Amino acid sequence: MPYVSPEQMMKDRADFARKGISRGKSVVAIEFDRGVLFVAENPSTTLHKISEIYDRVAFAAVGKYNEFELLRRQGIRLADITGYQYAREDVTGRSLANAYANSLGSAFTEPSKPFEVELLVAEVTPDAVDLYHILYDGSISDESGHVVIGGTTEPVNRQLADRYAPGMDLGAALRAAHAALSSGEDRAVDPRRLEVAGLDRDRGRRKFFRLETERVVELLDTGDGTGSADESGQGAS
Repeated sequence: MPYVSPEQMMKDRADFARKGISRGKSVVAIEFDRGVLFVAENPSTTLHKISEIYDRVAFAAVGKYNEFELLRRQGIRLADITGYQYAREDVTGRSLANAYANSLGSAFTEPSKPFEVELLVAEVTPDAVDLYHILYDGSISDESGHVVIGGTTEPVNRQLADRYAPGMDLGAALRAAHAALSSGEDRAVDPRRLEVAGLDRDRGRRKFFRLETERVVELLDTGDGTGSADESGQGAS
């Protein structure tokens, strides 16, 4: 067997993971006045990229569906156990992000192939949004305001930065995200192909919401973002 230096092996594994992630469609996270909104191009109505993990914690991912679905379920189990053994308030976005970072970091250095996934974990509190970006190799970073993962990130991120403003309402955040995703595709993304969900601090104990297609089209057409983001409370399973 030919010798491969550790540096070259890590580079090859990183290139492999990045290539798989780049084939996916981007996911945008953008803060609005009541929390955080996730928007992704996703023609499937049953295979979600965005999901609830716990009361005030949400998860979004790009890459291989079977891999990030495995990680999503692991996060739900960890959150349920922590909330049951201690208190629901002990389940935080930071603790879940660290657990995901450890799992991805371990997989990246083991002999088997690395995960071809990139994750976002968000937690909404009464006065802030905590947003964590976790890469395929376990690297983790705090984000503020907005972030883009997967796909062609540069044009999407540039467009999103131009349109983002602190304190924007739900409709404005959705329009900014839609415009950013469209710039990455060089075409207007069909609103009916969007998966839109997020966390709204004004909801009850469970902050997660999911917007139905009709509401997404209405918000994009009318610009009315003043209503409550509670069209659907679909959560973790």
